[in-house]
Amino acid sequence: MSVQSLRSLPPAKERLARPSPDFADKLSRTADLLRRIARDFSPAVQASSLGAEDVVLSHLVAELELPIPLFVLQTGALHTETLALLERTQAQAPQGVEVFTPEHSAVLHFVRTQGQDAMYRSLALRKDCCALRKLEPLARALHGRQAWLTGLRREQSGARAVVPLEEVDTAHPGLTKFNPLAEWTWGDIWHYIAIHGVDYNPLHDQFYPSIGCAPCTRAITDGEDFRAGRWWWEDETAKECGLHVKTP
Repeated sequence: MSVQSLRSLPPAKERLARPSPDFADKLSRTADLLRRIARDFSPAVQASSLGAEDVVLSHLVAELELPIPLFVLQTGALHTETLALLERTQAQAPQGVEVFTPEHSAVLHFVRTQGQDAMYRSLALRKDCCALRKLEPLARALHGRQAWLTGLRREQSGARAVVPLEEVDTAHPGLTKFNPLAEWTWGDIWHYIAIHGVDYNPLHDQFYPSIGCAPCTRAITDGEDFRAGRWWWEDETAKECGLHVKTP
């Protein structure tokens, strides 16, 4: 689709806002869960990639005036649109935004030895890149917390179809992981964004439903899976960076 064609299409919040019949009930249950997390799992923190789900979750936390701060992993490879949204979020977030970056020396060593495009050469190298840019900073972000919140939803992919609202985080012993929007649909997310005027990443208007690092994310076409634009050169079963993979 050409740039001109994209510009002629309605924005995502107009195209996609389709609430479920039970949206009000979902919203109420989500609010109750967030209040319980703030009450019983302090200190808790929200992890945000600044995607549509995450900006909804952040807005809910702010509206409920809950002491659940926000952090972002600035991988060093994000789209300019994501970085601009991060700046706007930092300026507006009631509790500020903590930004975690990868170890600079480790990333430099990886790029020097494996090349800037190493992620395209093998699954192992792509996972090494994700580990440096995401997993190590995530471990620092979660240190000292009791719980963390994500924007995972069951509708996002087959691998996430059974995402629970609450789970023991086997990858980070001692933490509880909450996915408050697990039962929300994509239409629910955009309905919330539309009615509350929530700021979002403009890449969503260009058919990027799932947004990660720039080299590993592309727009999708009609009929493609929700996460088809993530690591599109890999097998469907491999499409996770490791942030949300369970450890046996």
